[in-house]
Amino acid sequence: MKTLWKVLVVFVLLGAGAYAFYAYAGSQPNSTVGRWYAHWTGHKATGFRTSPVVRQDILASISATGTVEPEETIDVGAQVAGQILRFGPDPRNPKKSIDYGTPVEKGTVLAVLDPLLYQSRVDQANANLERSRASLLQMQAKYEQASRDWDRAKELGPSRTLTPADVDLAKATFKTAEANVADARAGIIQAQANLKEAVTNLGYTVIRSPVKGVILDRRVNVGQTVVASLNAPSLFLIAKDLRRMQVWASVNEADIGNIKPGQKVGFTVDAYPNHPFVGKVAPDQPRLNASMTQNVVTYTVVVSTDNEDLKLKPYLTANLQFEIEKRLGVLAVPNSALRWRPTQVAEVAPEERDAFSASMRKKPGEKGQGAERETDRGTVWVEEDGFVRPIKVRTGLSDGAMTEITKGDLDVETNVVVGEIHQGPGQENKNPFTPQLFRGNQNKDKDKDKEQSK
Repeated sequence: MKTLWKVLVVFVLLGAGAYAFYAYAGSQPNSTVGRWYAHWTGHKATGFRTSPVVRQDILASISATGTVEPEETIDVGAQVAGQILRFGPDPRNPKKSIDYGTPVEKGTVLAVLDPLLYQSRVDQANANLERSRASLLQMQAKYEQASRDWDRAKELGPSRTLTPADVDLAKATFKTAEANVADARAGIIQAQANLKEAVTNLGYTVIRSPVKGVILDRRVNVGQTVVASLNAPSLFLIAKDLRRMQVWASVNEADIGNIKPGQKVGFTVDAYPNHPFVGKVAPDQPRLNASMTQNVVTYTVVVSTDNEDLKLKPYLTANLQFEIEKRLGVLAVPNSALRWRPTQVAEVAPEERDAFSASMRKKPGEKGQGAERETDRGTVWVEEDGFVRPIKVRTGLSDGAMTEITKGDLDVETNVVVGEIHQGPGQENKNPFTPQLFRGNQNKDKDKDKEQSK
């Protein structure tokens, strides 16, 4: 029995050692043991994620958000105070009153205020005008009498029947009557002006649309009292023409230098996510009144766009792309291909290892010998026989996901490395309830894969 137990212990130790060797060889593909393992088992524990080089359009743009606004809005108020009796009839259906979204013409009745007070002022002004006219007639009669008395006084002159005082009195009476006539005439003019003002105020009780447009907002109700003060109360908000819209975009200060009038802009709204809209930056943009929110400075840029189909509604949120530069049909690679580089010298093709090791020993930011570092240079890696080989390229325009390749030994459909896939032994078709050995090393490999993918 002791011999049997010894044999069992030996077999268990051999099995554990074989499993440990199996796991270590699968996790170290570029080591001697790993290559031996891959050769004899046919199991490749590590692979390279690749992406093909493509030919496509590259668009460099600036992203921003904004709000759709009518090109011109009119805030209609009341010039007099009063209670709202009724709203005007809807031009489309006279049986209904105007409301939100009602199209109106210039001069359309929007609302009617209680005219009783202003009508009484008109009647009072009419009465004052008639009184002024009657007063003028009375003053003209007195003037004629005083004129005749003055003529007789001048003809007779001072005599036994007419003293000098009587002559002076006749002259003064004539002058006073003449002035009273002029005053009465001025009173008529004043009464007429008062009447005109009263009639105008009475007309203001009928509020009419000053332009042709669409009512965006009705801010009062029937029975509500409107109080006119230094600031006219807002009753209706009218959009003059919804076929022309604007998008007020907030652009970060870091990007504002690339915004120019007439620049093409594409945008979408959440209401129509699959329908692209096109506009242009309006003249005299950007606006100079910048705003600051949480130490972030933004400028407002107005984008004009057509809205003939009336799909754009006021105050929709828009996601804009300001077109900076565009290249058509150029070679492009994913940005991750330009960021990726091997983590071990053993992954690099043997003939390239010395140069790779030398580049690894360089300090960050160190320049090459005899040449200045150029920002448009880059390196992509291609897989050959289980190793990777570098290809020097020159880069051009980037849209944030893809980068243009202007020079380099690359063709369409060439696969460039964008990351690694680490796969240890026993990870294919494994039972999730089986205890996993060496899990710590596998988790580290997964974390390394994520970092390289980024």
